Amino acid sequence: MAGKGGKPGKKKKDLPSGREQYTMRIVESSICAVCKQQCLRGIRYMERMSQPGSLGKGVPCILTRRKVT
Repeated sequence: MAGKGGKPGKKKKDLPSGREQYTMRIVESSICAVCKQQCLRGIRYMERMSQPGSLGKGVPCILTRRKVT
């Protein structure tokens, strides 16, 4: 019979493609407006959101890019 009966330890997943993956935060136009390093994507998003009746869910911010571990 098995000793403790627990599951074996988890192995770290290897990425199938071998490429590193990244994640970014989704920010709204109010965050882009006060950002010190405004990027082109954020500036375009702010312009779109300044139109009357526009709806938006945010854009990925390249400044918040982090590696997925």
